[in-house]
Amino acid sequence: MTKPIILTGDRPTGKLHLGHYVGSLKNRVFLQNEGKYNMFVFLADQQALTDHAKESELIKESIGNVALDYLSVGLDPSRSTIFIQSQIPELAELTMYYMNLVSLARLERNPTVKTEIAQKGFGESIPSGFLVYPISQAADITAFKANFVPVGNDQKPMIEQTREIVRSFNHTYKTDCLVEPEGIYPENEKAGRLPGLDGNAKMSKSLGNGIYLSDDADTVCKKVMGMYTDPNHIKIEDPGQIEGNMVFHYLDIFGREEDKSDIEAMKEHYQRGGLGDVKTKRYLLEILEQELAPIREKRLEYAKDMGEVFRMLQEGSQKAQAVAAQTLSEVKSAMGINYF
Repeated sequence: MTKPIILTGDRPTGKLHLGHYVGSLKNRVFLQNEGKYNMFVFLADQQALTDHAKESELIKESIGNVALDYLSVGLDPSRSTIFIQSQIPELAELTMYYMNLVSLARLERNPTVKTEIAQKGFGESIPSGFLVYPISQAADITAFKANFVPVGNDQKPMIEQTREIVRSFNHTYKTDCLVEPEGIYPENEKAGRLPGLDGNAKMSKSLGNGIYLSDDADTVCKKVMGMYTDPNHIKIEDPGQIEGNMVFHYLDIFGREEDKSDIEAMKEHYQRGGLGDVKTKRYLLEILEQELAPIREKRLEYAKDMGEVFRMLQEGSQKAQAVAAQTLSEVKSAMGINYF
């Protein structure tokens, strides 16, 4: 029986932080290790270039860093196909064919694209590549005939656009060669979104409010000790607030099953007064280090031979290209443009 296919990945514009780890990386490793799926994980460097076209060196450096993050958390190139988007030319050709099936007005109505255009402040200078990247994303998904695509709830419009393209193509060319994918979304709206250390709703590179998988122990310590807690909890004896306190939010996320009773006792103590922020932060640091230290050690080990890391990416890209080439052949045959 053929395994269902999962496609997932990241835009390589920097190192990955705990938000990525909680929101997607841990789940990818779980799905990989289940052994029920054929998983493709890709580095969407072409998509990253849609708004970083003049920073190609940043993208190249980021590819190495993200690959190290993937390997250090447990993604295994012998069990998952890890590849670089730009090394699969078939994706660009598929994008070109799909562009003829989507109107400019439809792209401009895409809620995710509208939101991201506003966030990036393009004004009237929107790169055309950025506007059409939902079509490129459809090519990424359909090239590997992905059955499932794990994404955040904000990406639902992107998945729906891909589904529309699949239906339009299959109907127009009277074929069933493209697979209509299903999105896998978090069970609740806030799941998978780790707030920043400063209490901001989202951890992000631009806000400088994150802990990175590559951070050393001293850096993690400094960041944890500077976390946002309760600004009104001035004296140790003062009652403190749990709601909006990032230390307790992180304890709820990263605390292990055996830590839960201690965390609940600590919450009660903090709320009635007599427990200082330094003590709670040191406890969180201990829990985070149990999670991060093994990842950090593996990352450092893999980083000793970046040539091998890129050879892994090359092998994954070659494997992925063979799959994409087969899909492209089927697409061109359905369109009647396999002339020779």
